[in-house]
Amino acid sequence: MRDQHYPSIVASQDMLRRAEGLIPAFTQTLAKGPGQYVQGVAPIYAARAKGAHLWDVDGNRYLDYTMAVGPLILGYGHEVVDRAIERQLRDGITFSLMHPLEVEVAEIIRAVVPNAESVRYSKTGCDVTTAAIRLARAYTGRNTVLCCGYHGWHDWYIGTTDRNAGIPQSTRDQTYTFSYNDPESVLAAIDDDTAAIILEPMVFEEPQAGFLHTLREICDERGILLIFDEMWTGFRIALGGAQERFNVRADLACFSKAVANGMPLSILTGRADIMQLCEHDVFFFTTFGGEALSLAAAKATIQFLRDHDAPRRIEETGDKLRDGLNTIISDLGITYVTCKGLGTRTIVAFDGSVADPLLMKSYVQQEMIARGILWGGFHNMSYAHTNEDVMLTLEVYREVLQLLHAAVFTGSLREKLRGTPVEPVFRKTSNFNTKPRNVSVGV
Repeated sequence: MRDQHYPSIVASQDMLRRAEGLIPAFTQTLAKGPGQYVQGVAPIYAARAKGAHLWDVDGNRYLDYTMAVGPLILGYGHEVVDRAIERQLRDGITFSLMHPLEVEVAEIIRAVVPNAESVRYSKTGCDVTTAAIRLARAYTGRNTVLCCGYHGWHDWYIGTTDRNAGIPQSTRDQTYTFSYNDPESVLAAIDDDTAAIILEPMVFEEPQAGFLHTLREICDERGILLIFDEMWTGFRIALGGAQERFNVRADLACFSKAVANGMPLSILTGRADIMQLCEHDVFFFTTFGGEALSLAAAKATIQFLRDHDAPRRIEETGDKLRDGLNTIISDLGITYVTCKGLGTRTIVAFDGSVADPLLMKSYVQQEMIARGILWGGFHNMSYAHTNEDVMLTLEVYREVLQLLHAAVFTGSLREKLRGTPVEPVFRKTSNFNTKPRNVSVGV
């Protein structure tokens, strides 16, 4: 067994106390907040990072599989991207006029993303998903939206979750949900006022039986716009995202995260006849949409991904981790744990029939952290992760899963936790298949 070392987190805890009452919920990004880690054991604040490693404010070093919740597709402090940012910084960040990078990056996006006839920028993913919904409503003259996945904090989407305080009922009544890989749930939710179907084209489960193509057909038949939220799939499962990987056309596609390797940028792309509504009819303008440091980072990131066939290499490394982990799980006879997803991004899932999944996740996280791996249940793979990192991680997994199995068998999971278990992001666990009150579907 490797030596376990629960890290000292004195400086992290001191910083958390300073934030209490000053920063609501402590965090700007829920997935990075203290509720997503075993409080009392896990680090809380980062000081620096490089490649696939992160150092917390107490000086502890970790192999990182969260990677800033997705943006670090090339790894922390990637030299090519950082040099591009530094060069642009010397010339300026935000200007009184438009900058050539706005055109140059749009040309690159058009070249690598299928059906990206027009391009607009903003800063966060929910900016562009909301812009896409507004465009769809303006283009179709309809109001209701069907969604599947996570699409940000704006009213039209977050009203479908249990964190819907402050959202008018009239707004909640215009968005409905359906189940992934279930065309019947889509058809059950459509009405004559449906403007758009928006979904994450893949999370961890791949589309089955031509599901995405079926959505395309449904939308074409009923005059509905199909929108892909490609925050996770864009530039990751293929350079051109899900449209390239699965050979299916979306009317609008939204990107962020991996596009600029950590710099804040989101991108809305799609059909020119829809996007042209942004000329006058649909107002979608922001002060920082053309901020040049992020655009310089995006240009360098996409060029590196393309020139080095990086999505393929990232997926191959992730495949080794996923397959190796599932082999360990099989060898140990642990039937209630599995690792699934494309190699670029996988999740470790726990079957709740044997124990509380959050307790199992918390215990595994605690023991992974004790062995120098920052882990939140996912493997957000980057170009910086190496085969050596994978082999080390599998060695740690074999030890930790044996400990988990013993704790589950003896019913001692809770007492073995040295801190507070992780929390769910959304408490709503059912009724994610909703439909309009008065469904009237015209064919």
